[in-house]
Amino acid sequence: MNKERSFFYVVCSFAVPIALQSMLQASFSIVDQIMIGQLGSVSVAGVGLAGKFSSMFSFMVSAVGSVAGIMISQYLGQENRREIRRSFWVNLMLAGLMGGLFMAVGLLIPKGVMGLYATDTDTVNAAARYLSIVAWTFLPAAVCTLLSTLLRCADHAALPLYAGMAAALLNTVLNYILIFGKLGFAPMGAEGAAIATVVSQFVNLLLLLLLFGRVRHLLAKPAEERNVRVPFLWKQYAAMLLPVLFTEFMWTLGENVYGGIYGHMGTAATAAMTLTNPVQNLLIGALCGLAQAAGIIVGKRLGCGEYDEAYEAARKIILYGLWGSIILCVVIALTGRYYVQIYRVEDAVKLLTRQVLLVYAVVAPVKVLNMISGGILGSGGRTTYNLVINILGTWGFGVPLGLLAAFVLKLPIYWVYLLLSLEECVRLALCLVVFKKRWWMQSLEAGA
Repeated sequence: MNKERSFFYVVCSFAVPIALQSMLQASFSIVDQIMIGQLGSVSVAGVGLAGKFSSMFSFMVSAVGSVAGIMISQYLGQENRREIRRSFWVNLMLAGLMGGLFMAVGLLIPKGVMGLYATDTDTVNAAARYLSIVAWTFLPAAVCTLLSTLLRCADHAALPLYAGMAAALLNTVLNYILIFGKLGFAPMGAEGAAIATVVSQFVNLLLLLLLFGRVRHLLAKPAEERNVRVPFLWKQYAAMLLPVLFTEFMWTLGENVYGGIYGHMGTAATAAMTLTNPVQNLLIGALCGLAQAAGIIVGKRLGCGEYDEAYEAARKIILYGLWGSIILCVVIALTGRYYVQIYRVEDAVKLLTRQVLLVYAVVAPVKVLNMISGGILGSGGRTTYNLVINILGTWGFGVPLGLLAAFVLKLPIYWVYLLLSLEECVRLALCLVVFKKRWWMQSLEAGA
C-alpha cells in the first residue's frame, strides 16, 4: 500500500502541475470565447474557425515537444547529458521553424485560409481578422513548448505552471479591457481578444526564459566534450519524429475537416460546436497531465531498461485516467444547462450546445484514454504504432462517418458529432492491443 501511495504521489507531482498549466493555457481561448460570446454568433463562429487553424499548429509543435520529451526522459534515465543537450536544441530549431511558417501563413493569407472552413462571408471575415493577429503567437508558443518540456522532464513541472498562471491572469484582464473598451480604450471586440492573447503569450515566453536558469546546467557542454565530435543519431531521430509529425498532421487535418463539416452546416451549428470548446479544453487539460506524466515516468524506466516496471506504471496511469475522466464527465452532463446561459446567443444555439455537450460527456472518457495511451505507446520511441492507429481511426472511420452523417443523412449537429466520434472507440481498441503485446517498449540508443 505504501508503494502504491508513493507511486500515486510521483504521478501527481508530474501530472497536477502539467494539468493545471494545460488548463491555464486552455483558459486563453476559454476567456476569449466567454467574453466574445457576449458579441453574438458570428463572432463566436469566427473565433472558433480561426482556432481550428491555430490548433493545427499547436498539435504539430506539440508533436515536436513530444519527441523531445521522449528523448530527454530516456536520456535522463541513462544520465547522458550530451544527448539531453542535443535532443533539446535539435527539437527547438525544428519547432521554431514551424512557428515561423505558420505565422507567415496567418499574416499573409488569413482570409484565404479561413475561406476553406466556411462559406458565410461575415464569419470568414471575422475569422480572418482574428487569425491575422493571433498569428504572432505561433513563434513564441513554439519556444515555450520546448522550454516547458525540458523543465518537466527535469522534475521542475511546477515552473511552467507559475509562468502560465501569470500569463493567464494577464490574458483575462486584457480581454476585459480590450474587448469591451475599459480604462479609456475603445471597444475592439474579437480583435481585442486576439491582442490580449498575443501579449500574454509573449509574457509567458519571457517568464519561462527567466526560469530556464534552473535547468541550464543540463545543456552546459563540459570542457572534455568541446573538441569531441559524436555523430547525432539522425536515423533514430527521424524514425521517431516523422511518424509523430505525420500522425499529428493527419489527425489535425481530420479535425479541420470536421471543422469544415460544421462550418458548412451553418452558423448555428458552428457556433454550438465552438461554445463546447472551452469545456472540452478544460477536461482534456485537466487530464492531459496524466498523458505527459506517463511519457516522462515510463520513458525514464525504459531508458534504464526496467521494462516490467515501465509496463506496471503505464497500467496504473491508464486506470487513474479512466476514473478521473468518468468523474469529470458526470459533472459536465449535470452542469451543461447552466453553462450555456453564460453566452448571449440565440436559444437555438444554446439548445444545440447542450445536446453536443451531452454527447461529449459520453465519448470523453474514451478520448482521454486514447490520449494517455498515445503518450505511453510513444514513450519507447516506436511512434509508428500511433501513426497507424490514428490514421485508421480518423480517416478510416471518423471523416467518412462525419461526411455521411452531415451531407447524405443530413442529421443534426449532435448526431454528426456522435457518429464521427466513433473513431475514438476504434483507436482505443487498437491502442489496448499494442499495449498488451508490449510491442512499444524499447530503450533509445545514444551516439557513440
